[in-house]
Amino acid sequence: MLPCPYAKKCGGCSLQNLPYEEQLHLKQAKLIGLLGRFGRVEEIIGMDDPTHYRGKIQAAFKSKSGKVISGVYQSASRRIVEVEDCMLEDACAAPILATIRKLCASMKIKPYDLESGQGFLRHVLIRKGFVSGEIMVVLVTAKGEFRSERSFVNELIRRHPEITTVVRNINPTDTALFLGNESHVLHGEGFITDRLCGLDFRISPRSFYQVNPVQTEILYGKAKEFAALTGKETVIDAYCGTGTIGLTMASSAKAIIGVEVNRDAVTDAMDNARRNGIANATFHAADAGQFMEAMAAKGQTADVVVTDPPRAGCSGKFLHSLLKLAPARVVYVSCNPETLARDLFTLTKGGYKVKKIQPVDMFPWTGHVETVCLLSKLNAKQHIEINLNMDELDLTDAEKKATYQEIKDYVLEHSGLKVSSLYIAQVKQKCGIIERENYNKPKSEDAKQPQCPPDKEKAIKEALQHFGML
Repeated sequence: MLPCPYAKKCGGCSLQNLPYEEQLHLKQAKLIGLLGRFGRVEEIIGMDDPTHYRGKIQAAFKSKSGKVISGVYQSASRRIVEVEDCMLEDACAAPILATIRKLCASMKIKPYDLESGQGFLRHVLIRKGFVSGEIMVVLVTAKGEFRSERSFVNELIRRHPEITTVVRNINPTDTALFLGNESHVLHGEGFITDRLCGLDFRISPRSFYQVNPVQTEILYGKAKEFAALTGKETVIDAYCGTGTIGLTMASSAKAIIGVEVNRDAVTDAMDNARRNGIANATFHAADAGQFMEAMAAKGQTADVVVTDPPRAGCSGKFLHSLLKLAPARVVYVSCNPETLARDLFTLTKGGYKVKKIQPVDMFPWTGHVETVCLLSKLNAKQHIEINLNMDELDLTDAEKKATYQEIKDYVLEHSGLKVSSLYIAQVKQKCGIIERENYNKPKSEDAKQPQCPPDKEKAIKEALQHFGML
């Protein structure tokens, strides 16, 4: 019997049919198959209690037969599966969402309908601090007047005094994108704080913060252990986001240099450094590859580079600059073993050896897994000139940034649309991104291929822009 009544309807937890121990065995086997050629894959670190671990909850709202319902988008569609209690979400979420549904009904606040463009409440985001217990509720709405705003918020707080802040986020788009760019604080400070690895972090509605704090502490602890810091090292935290990994290492390093292209994240990182009294960490809004290449050109270096890239992995330019900078150690944190294997191949070809591979089960009941790897420079004391042919990294830099499956996953998550490899190939060709010859070529000369619809083309282009391919 499946542990979740929504398992076959929702599609969010692809491993619901397996007991937890078997899930760990499956992930271990997959990682050995992908990464075993580089060295021993240590036993995956699982959870003692693999339920209710998500401190970030996203719920979509709609009207159904005159009733306000909330839930999650069904896999490969825009259909909302009504969910009253999810086994992965923090237990605080279900009663808060139930109250919001009741308040919408009693105050005649209509859920937004993507098809007609009518209605008001689109989504609700709930974030809870694992240690602090602080709770933020973000009401994602269409633009326009929030009728009964004060009454709605007051009643929500009265019924749930554990909520510390309420924010209205305005999303005026006609897609299933979750958050818009405009936010207004309706109650509290507009953010929550949480404690991770002994440090305090500010979490705003748009901040990146790992959803599973229990496993995050294990993951970051392994990353710090692998860095083997003595207090004399200069550490580059590439793709640093809000600075979480680098700041957890600051007390054991001479200097932390965080590099992140997202300026808002860099602002949060600097705030987090000040919040924790960390003076030896600096943060730069820049492309990490270009930043490190400029360092190498000036004769500067770093002892350790820590990188935690998105699912698409590191870009070819980043790997090229990393090999030029030639740090003694690289700590690579990955949420995608396929792109990790690809990047490890490039780094080992460029003079590094994989020393440790440690998987951490960050997302029980799903197929996703985090892995932290330690790489050491061969002959680190001797300068080696690297002449790397960029063509060998992959077909093109644009193609390397994201796989077809990653583009499909992004489109589904952000627009609710399911797109085929054929449609992605058509849009890439239209945008001037080189494709493999004969990719999705018709079997006969007169065969007709379906053409990508405008709404799916728009969603695919948004994904290509997200992955830096446009």
